[in-house]
Formats: sequence, C-alpha cells, structure tokens
Amino acid sequence: MKDQKKISPLISVVMPTFNGEKFIGEAIESILNQTFRDFEFIIVDDGSSDKTEEIVKSFSDIRIIYIKKQENSGISDSLNLGISTARGKYIARMDDDDVSLPMRFEEQLKIFKINSKIIVCGSISYIKKGDRISSLPEHHEDIKLGLLFNNCMLHPS
Repeated sequence: MKDQKKISPLISVVMPTFNGEKFIGEAIESILNQTFRDFEFIIVDDGSSDKTEEIVKSFSDIRIIYIKKQENSGISDSLNLGISTARGKYIARMDDDDVSLPMRFEEQLKIFKINSKIIVCGSISYIKKGDRISSLPEHHEDIKLGLLFNNCMLHPS
C-alpha cells in the first residue's frame, strides 16, 4: 500500500475549553453547521472536571480533534497546543461559550481571496447584554483605534 499524504484542511478551528458544559454543545454545533466544510476542529480541554468531555465526545464528526489535558494550565497554553496541532492554512478562533453564524467561514474566505494582503479577518459581532445589543467596530481604522482600548476582535467573528 502506498503512503498516502493526509490532506490538510483549509481552516483549523481552535477552541480551548475549561468546564464549558453549559454552552459548549451550542458552540460546537455552530462550527459543524458552517456552510464551508473544509476544516478541522481542534478542541483543547484544559483539564475540565464537569461534563465537557462527555458533550464533546457525543459529536461524531471526523473533523473534531479532541485533546484532553490532565491538568489545567490556562487558556494561553491551551491555545498554543491547539495552534501547534493545526494543519490548516488559516486559524479560526472560537470560544466554548460563543456561537458563529453558519456562513462565517465562507464569508471570511471571500475577503482573503479579494485581498491577499489581509492577515486578520473578523466581522461585526453582537454582544447580548440584557435588552441591549452592542456592536463592535467593523472598518479597519475603527478597529485599529478600538484595539488601543480593548479587544474589539471577537473570536466567533
């Protein structure tokens, strides 16, 4: 039998989690339901002690790569582990309590194809706070200004 090269996906989705049982199922579904399908989904469990592992393993999708760390070492370590595992051309960040709209990857890839100089792509995001919905900056100059004060590039965007 010939050696077969494993084909790399275009996108590697990296999602760290720690005791994320409350929302992680919805977060996973929002990624698996993307209209663009060529991705791997790396979920790094940072030593959860709740039902996170059980929920992740309830999804039988071959694109999911589940990494369970025995001890909690923090989000940065988990992200670095996920990124070092990634094989895709692009990295898409996701948190275990966020939801991405179904066309997220499809729309973002269009932007990268239009302009090869773009290295980071997000989108407008809505944060539900009680009865109020806040939106973050959408245009390059507004984002640069916003980054002086806080993070205005949210992961599910």
